Amino acid sequence: MTVLRVFITDDHPAFRRGLAGMLSTVEGIEVVGDAPDGAIAIERVAEVAPDVVLMDLHMPIMGGIEATAEIAARSPDTAVVVLTMVEDDDALLAAMRAGATGYVLKGADQDDVVRSIRAAAAGEVIFGPGIAGRVVQLLTGRRPVTAADRFPTLTERELEVLDLVASGLRNPEIAARLVVSEKTVRNHISNIFAKLQVADRAAAIAKAQQAGLGVDEPGGS
Repeated sequence: MTVLRVFITDDHPAFRRGLAGMLSTVEGIEVVGDAPDGAIAIERVAEVAPDVVLMDLHMPIMGGIEATAEIAARSPDTAVVVLTMVEDDDALLAAMRAGATGYVLKGADQDDVVRSIRAAAAGEVIFGPGIAGRVVQLLTGRRPVTAADRFPTLTERELEVLDLVASGLRNPEIAARLVVSEKTVRNHISNIFAKLQVADRAAAIAKAQQAGLGVDEPGGS
């Protein structure tokens, strides 16, 4: 039997341990690593090349939507199955648009989780109980992943600041446009750098523009 190599990404250590322990009892599945957030997962997945990543959505540093998109781009031979408490339709569509091949709710029984792993490894799209019935209807009206989907850890104001930064505005211009102090703008930008895990403005702009921010000239039509 071919052994399927699985990687677990979740910010709760007890959940990671419990899931790894459960999967260790299943013949043909081996857990080859885990990570507490999406940023670490991206690097470790590139190193260990698992067949399937089980991905939580809401995590610090980097959430599951952005991490899924990065893994799909960097490690196309690795399938991502979202395993989450989130039943929100927007989250489901964003995950699939980002490249996930499955979406299963936490609380699913062992058979459902194992089935999702094997289906994803075989190149199939899999939805857990409680999800599959909504998918067909949602697909008829689904939308592209938004910047808010790509950067779920950013607040609405931080997304607004990032959009202006990506449009080429400097801090004094951003402060004037938002009617806040330059210190407030600097604080927002510092938080944005930390959440996006970038070292400078150029790197933040590159990420923002890839997500569709800063495309239009500020104030333009």
